Amino acid sequence: MSMTAQRLDADPAPPPIKPAGAVAQLPERPPALSGKIADALGGAAKVIIPPAITILVILGLWQVAAGGSNAGLPAPSAIWTDSRDLILHPFYDHGGVDKGLFWHVVTSLSRVAIGFSFSAVVGIGLGVLVGASKWAHRGLDPIFQVLRTVPPLAWLPLSLAALHQAQPSALFVIFITSIWPIIINTAVGVRNIPQDYVNVARVLRLSPIEYFFKILAPATTPYVFTGLRIGVGMSWLAIIASEMLLGGVGIGFFIWDQYNASRISDIIVALVWVGLVGFALDRFVALIGRVVARGGPA
Repeated sequence: MSMTAQRLDADPAPPPIKPAGAVAQLPERPPALSGKIADALGGAAKVIIPPAITILVILGLWQVAAGGSNAGLPAPSAIWTDSRDLILHPFYDHGGVDKGLFWHVVTSLSRVAIGFSFSAVVGIGLGVLVGASKWAHRGLDPIFQVLRTVPPLAWLPLSLAALHQAQPSALFVIFITSIWPIIINTAVGVRNIPQDYVNVARVLRLSPIEYFFKILAPATTPYVFTGLRIGVGMSWLAIIASEMLLGGVGIGFFIWDQYNASRISDIIVALVWVGLVGFALDRFVALIGRVVARGGPA
């Protein structure tokens, strides 16, 4: 073999020749801020656009069905014409009961906050008792199952007879209506604590306070907040029904007052407020549940 052939064999292979027009591949870069904004807008569009289209379709069908009739529910265009000031100016306050919808809703929410807070504290305490004690479960659970089926307004005459005032009566109706799902769901959560957790607590000889904060509370949080979400919805239902009969400032009284005045358009606008506020209350309690559960399901 010649020296030239030996040198060729020893030399490394030449790099491959890139075809004409080839572009060097650049390293990948993290997505720019504009890309993140676009992704966020795309996610928001997926959440907002479907219900918006559904609402527009419902309004269109409603307009077609009620547009040519002078009886029954007014068409959306008639609601806008009749209740434009009520829709555009929810913050006015002319004294007495002559207030915008915002102030009626705030008054109702203040009552719900007080009554629901009492029901949450008492309901969680009774739920833990019923779930942890077999004797308490056997004695109290049948009573709770019967009382929870009583409609909210059925409690109103009794509360008025006992308390003689509208405000405490409304708070009692909220309390007695919303407490049952809190008790029942909390008790179910306590009874469903895994036996392994209980055994570990016995091995570590945890005190009752340590057992509550380290075992019972984390394990029952999803059940408790499920009961709280149901309870806050029932509180909102109860206050609307109570205010219709008790009078004074409040969204329930406003709806009843507009019915007596035959202002159906104003009632529909108020019902939209009621639905949106109820939805916001449910989302708020669910958010608190996720925070308490540290990202777990509420």
